[in-house]
Amino acid sequence: MSLESVRAFFAERAPDIDVLVSSQSSATVALAAQAHGVEPARIAKTLSLRVGDRVILIVAAGHARMDNKKVKALFGGKPKMLGLDEVADITGHEVGGVCPFGLKSPLPVYCDVSLKAFDIVVPAAGSTHSAVKITPERMAELTAAEWVDVCETPPSDTGVHSPSSTS
Repeated sequence: MSLESVRAFFAERAPDIDVLVSSQSSATVALAAQAHGVEPARIAKTLSLRVGDRVILIVAAGHARMDNKKVKALFGGKPKMLGLDEVADITGHEVGGVCPFGLKSPLPVYCDVSLKAFDIVVPAAGSTHSAVKITPERMAELTAAEWVDVCETPPSDTGVHSPSSTS
């Protein structure tokens, strides 16, 4: 079971981090944010991609969108999301619970710089009802991830201006 592989990963490498299990589904960014009481941007979503003959994982902030041109430039090929039937077979985690921890077999993990905007992020933990709260730096360290810039984030301007921006 995928949740168990994630628990084993943390028991071995970071016993101070608790795997949180919720009765609410956290299968999407919006559901995960609701289940764990954080804004959607803090959800660290894991994208399972095939680039040429390689499978990679990219972990990004919940509000970030993968930029295909950036991914292609960095990895030398057009990225394609893994098919639903491939995800669990390759990662060991079901769709909605994919994370860079406790993988079925080692895969290259990349953390997008969009995560650096947060002190704590909330990635899934192997199932659609589990997650962990972790610093982006620690997540990258534990998964031997490389930092990359392959996503776009929406503008943070909400139409409300700070006092310094008014005349």
